[in-house]
Amino acid sequence: MMMMMTESMTSEMQMCMDVCMECHKMCMATMTYCMGKGGKYMDMSMMSMMRDCSEMCMMCMNMMMGGSEFMGRTCMLCAEMCDRCAMACEMMSDDTKMMECAAACRKCAESCRSMQMMPA
Repeated sequence: MMMMMTESMTSEMQMCMDVCMECHKMCMATMTYCMGKGGKYMDMSMMSMMRDCSEMCMMCMNMMMGGSEFMGRTCMLCAEMCDRCAMACEMMSDDTKMMECAAACRKCAESCRSMQMMPA
């Protein structure tokens, strides 16, 4: 069933889109921060996790905006990727910036998880 976004854009969806955007921006900013720091911050698996997470958040947001029938599954995958990204960032728990990124990822994962329960 296709739903027109105008009447059925719930506040929950709106919130999820906002945190996806926030997480997307945070991951991008943190990648830039890591590139500036170099050394252990340039860990490739962590960097690619942040890049993937940032891309996924953007896609998730677009799916919600378009009312895609794949929205639920996209949110589910996004939540999983956000959790993985958070774990990667949390390995640098002594760095405030990395922990901020982890927090944004966790918040996004939680919001995306609540979205997948929504009927499409």
